[in-house]
Amino acid sequence: MNSEQLTLSQLNRGKKAFIQAFSDKVIGLKMMELGCLPGQEVMLEHIAPMGDPIAISFNGSMISLRLAEAETIHITFAP
Repeated sequence: MNSEQLTLSQLNRGKKAFIQAFSDKVIGLKMMELGCLPGQEVMLEHIAPMGDPIAISFNGSMISLRLAEAETIHITFAP
């Protein structure tokens, strides 16, 4: 993996990644309340026809996020 910081909005459909950090405190708090913590594996399940919103899954749950929200969620791939 390169040193470039990736965000959830850049993840391709069907790919998995790990949550690294949240750059927006409000979105980060909401995600953590849902059980999506740093280190959590997530998968991009669906992308709306116009590209926004997206649906991610983690821990057997699926949620929808706007791309602007997904841009505040930093990810990394498994080593």
